[in-house]
Amino acid sequence: MENRMTLEEVEERKGKTYKLLLWFGMISVCMIFAGLTSAYVVSKSRPDWLSDFVLPMPFLISTIVMLISSGTIYMALQAMKKGDRKQTSILLITTLVLGLAFIFLQFKGFSAVIANGYFFTGSESNVTTSFLYIAVLVHIAHLLGGIISLLVVIYNHYKQKYNSTQTLGIEISAMYWHFMDFIWVYLFLFFYFFK
Repeated sequence: MENRMTLEEVEERKGKTYKLLLWFGMISVCMIFAGLTSAYVVSKSRPDWLSDFVLPMPFLISTIVMLISSGTIYMALQAMKKGDRKQTSILLITTLVLGLAFIFLQFKGFSAVIANGYFFTGSESNVTTSFLYIAVLVHIAHLLGGIISLLVVIYNHYKQKYNSTQTLGIEISAMYWHFMDFIWVYLFLFFYFFK
C-alpha cells in the first residue's frame, strides 16, 4: 500500500525544513555578534579605550525605525492571513522603506561619530569606534540579506503566490527581520551601556 502525502502535508514539511534552516543560520549570526561583543569587552583594558564615548542620536533614531519596521512586517503577515492583499502590499513596502531608512540612519550615525573627531580606522582611530564600525557594518550586511528577502516576498506577493493559507515566504522573511531587529537592539544597548 502506497502512502502519499497530501499537498498540505508537503507544504507543512517544506515550511518546517525552511524554518529549521533559518534557525541554524540565525544561531550562526548570533555567534558572530557574540564573538564581536566579547572581543570588545576584552579590549576594554587597552589604553585607547574611550570610556566617555556616546552614541550619536542617529543610532537611537535608527533603533526606533527598526522597531517600527518589525511591527509593520508582523502586521503584513497578519493582513495576508486575513486575505487583505492591499494592506499586505502597503505594509511590505513600508517595511522595505523603513529598512532602507535604517541603513541611511546608520551611515548618518557614522558621519556624526567622525564629526565628533573620532575615526574608525587609521592612526587616529581607537578600539571603541573601530568595534562600533565593524559591528554596525556586519549588521548592515546581514540586514541587506533581509532586504533582498523582503524584495523577493514583495515580488512573490505581486505575483499572487501568497494567500490566507499559504504565507510561508512572508513568515520566513518576518522571522529573519525580527531577528535582525533583535540583534540591532542588543548591539545598540551594548554600545550604549557598556563603556
